[in-house]
Amino acid sequence: SHGVIPFMKGNLRFRTLVIQDVVTNGLEGDGDLKFLLTGGTLVKVRSTSWQKSRYYKLQEDCKTMWHESRRTFKPKQTFSVEDIESLRHGRLSEGLQKYTHPSAEDRCFSILFKDHHKHLDLMAASAEDARRWVSGLEKLVSNMRSLSRQTKSEHWIFNCMRKADKNEDNKMTLKELKHFLRQINVEVDDTYAEELFKKCDKSKSGSLEGPEIKHYYDLLTHREEIDVMFKKYANSEGHMSARDLLTFLLTEQREQVGLGHAVTLINKYEMDETAKQTQHMTKDGFLMYMHHEDGAVLNPAHSAVHQDMGQPLNHYYISSSHNTYLTADQLKGPSSTEAYIRALMKGCRCVELDCWDGSSGEPVIYHGYTLTSKVLFRDVIKAIKDYAFKTSEYPVILSLENHCTVPQQKLMAHHMASILGEALVTTPVSSTMPTRFPSPEELKGKFLIKGKRLNKLNAVFSNNNSAEVDSVSEEDEAGDSKENGDKAKPKVQVSPKAKIQLAKELSDMVLYCRSVHFGGFEHAKDSQAFYEMSSLKESKAFSLADTSGPAFLHHNMDKLTRIYPAGSRTDSSNYNPVPMWNTGCQIVALNFQTTGKEMDLNQGRFLANGGCGYALKPEFQRDPSSQMNPSSLSKGPWLQKKMFHVMVISAQQLPKVNKEKHKSIVDPLVRVEVCGVDADNASKETNHIENNGFNPMWNESFRFLVHVPELAMVRFLVEDYDSTSQNDLVGQYCLPLTSVQNGYRHVPLLTKRGDVISSAGLFVHLMLLDTK
Repeated sequence: SHGVIPFMKGNLRFRTLVIQDVVTNGLEGDGDLKFLLTGGTLVKVRSTSWQKSRYYKLQEDCKTMWHESRRTFKPKQTFSVEDIESLRHGRLSEGLQKYTHPSAEDRCFSILFKDHHKHLDLMAASAEDARRWVSGLEKLVSNMRSLSRQTKSEHWIFNCMRKADKNEDNKMTLKELKHFLRQINVEVDDTYAEELFKKCDKSKSGSLEGPEIKHYYDLLTHREEIDVMFKKYANSEGHMSARDLLTFLLTEQREQVGLGHAVTLINKYEMDETAKQTQHMTKDGFLMYMHHEDGAVLNPAHSAVHQDMGQPLNHYYISSSHNTYLTADQLKGPSSTEAYIRALMKGCRCVELDCWDGSSGEPVIYHGYTLTSKVLFRDVIKAIKDYAFKTSEYPVILSLENHCTVPQQKLMAHHMASILGEALVTTPVSSTMPTRFPSPEELKGKFLIKGKRLNKLNAVFSNNNSAEVDSVSEEDEAGDSKENGDKAKPKVQVSPKAKIQLAKELSDMVLYCRSVHFGGFEHAKDSQAFYEMSSLKESKAFSLADTSGPAFLHHNMDKLTRIYPAGSRTDSSNYNPVPMWNTGCQIVALNFQTTGKEMDLNQGRFLANGGCGYALKPEFQRDPSSQMNPSSLSKGPWLQKKMFHVMVISAQQLPKVNKEKHKSIVDPLVRVEVCGVDADNASKETNHIENNGFNPMWNESFRFLVHVPELAMVRFLVEDYDSTSQNDLVGQYCLPLTSVQNGYRHVPLLTKRGDVISSAGLFVHLMLLDTK
């Protein structure tokens, strides 16, 4: 079978080597890979007293790490390279900073897993060993991520198969076969299991081996829905010619492409060299195409930066985090530099620093008047510097909530200047007094400070030096007491009129994001400069959106607005960001540490444009002549009615939700949601299918009338149906409606934390059509 790795030729040992070849593609003879396969002793660090030597080694499949354990029942433990989210070389985790000596800096590294609560802190014997562990694992992780979904799918099945082969004799008995089916999330009744077994057991030996397992695998992975489609267009001796493929792309996928594009796809996805030479595509090549980015729901052109990045900063939605330092709830959760790293790596471009005087004379970050732990301001700035531009090169805004005394404010200014260096914007981009924001393009690789300033920006050009220290009104959000200052510590009340002393050194760092009190849209229009911005708590912002939609929209055409969650959300829950985007608000700050629909929508909003954290607002939110009211939908350029047709066809390899229960199988249903202006909000769901997470088929169709497609988001959810309690989330995927590709598409599925679920997916047919 071309285009797909042969599943069985002889035994599992052969299959292991085949997988090794694929995972290590391009790493043949690599010194770091050989180093991992040999293995070595590392010190596992858990505390000052718990630091124990353990032997770690890469298994021969090159995708499983083995390590010894002192647990009585689990002397050998493994984890998959696929479960690694990232590696950090140095004492970057809080554990390593706390429990190891600075002299061990180059010998330390951390492995972070996709399950965000887990990580491994390790120390190698030498700096060179640490470098080789990190380098080797990073190469493997990179290779795993670049594998096609089809190949990952086979790895997944193979791994389940290996686990099912209890006695490791490279054969499968009926009992092992049933265990295997449970592993791949398929409930099969005994009669069918026996039937399937007999069908494949051609040798009548009572167990399957070699080609029999290959036959069994083919029966399991047969995709009838793709077979039907392929046969319809394969008019060239069971293959698709380039012209056949073009007919499919024009007719089914509604793509505006020519014959050259069809040839490009054949060269990209066809593995059979003979077919490729004649510009033909086999069924396996077609399956590979359907599972790759060209066959995915997200327009591949949108997976890179594709929007105009030369507009003023306030013309973009900006991915923004609230209380970035928290990893849990607002009252007693831990504060962490890791939380900043995670947010920045997810493309967040505006982070919050809640700054207070530290007892050692060094400013700290934590949630004031609560029991949340403290982290040094200096350490946070270092972490931000190291990770700000790894995911996106566009500017990062540091939103300061300043409660420090003047001496510690001066230290804050010193740390930012010395650590961020030239990347910190301390003078205007232009040589004359600016009248509008610079663009994300002009600010690439730069940091902007949002906070209080002692004087107007024109003082920079008039040599009007202000006093070294002066009073300004307390930060707006602090003025609210975050609404929960009173809950956490009843005796402390901060009035909105409270004054704090502000050091000139800190004040002078604020240029384009000067925090001011919001006094209404008329006041802002008459008295506020473009660089003066307000922070509004969610209740105030939602009220303004309801009562003054057009005024809110126009306010955001030349100024920035930040929205933040109510302080009463002590569990760090989130509000719905969509109505705020609908009114053109740019900095819609959410608790990144909290999973749920709101963060799914945020990840979806910033999925397009290369995930760079900036999304250009529609023209009707930037054009001063626009009269749009998001809540009433009068006629205008924003009103472009479309009918969105969705057919949910099938799903593949849905993970078990309850992994603890040995016999639990998913009963999946699919919900499709459209989120946008009020008139467009809708949700529809399929029936549930009992006991099949491996290849459930629905073939159910829905229609959604969408009035303002440029503001609409589409969210796909797969849930495990439960008649007695709330359904469990299996996976989700969210994206802007304007980034959806028409036709037969594969929808990848993400965990609630936004990580890709390897090999799982939905298969759908989508069509966005004009309507009267």
